[in-house]
Amino acid sequence: MTLLDRIVTDPAVRFGKPCVQGTRISVGDVLEYLAGGMSEDQILADFPQLTRDDIRACLAYAAERERRTLTTPAA
Repeated sequence: MTLLDRIVTDPAVRFGKPCVQGTRISVGDVLEYLAGGMSEDQILADFPQLTRDDIRACLAYAAERERRTLTTPAA
């Protein structure tokens, strides 16, 4: 399993937003917590269902989306 395999989308969960597999915690939620200054340890304490690899998966997902955005030619 790669980090990106931990991120799933399901139209029935959070309106299809990418989420950590097996949770309703979206990639956007995790990124907002990190951007707001929360540490990994604080996030893990607040959301015990997450692992450090889940947090890294959210970062990897965001990096991959950004890479695709930058390399996709504008129409």
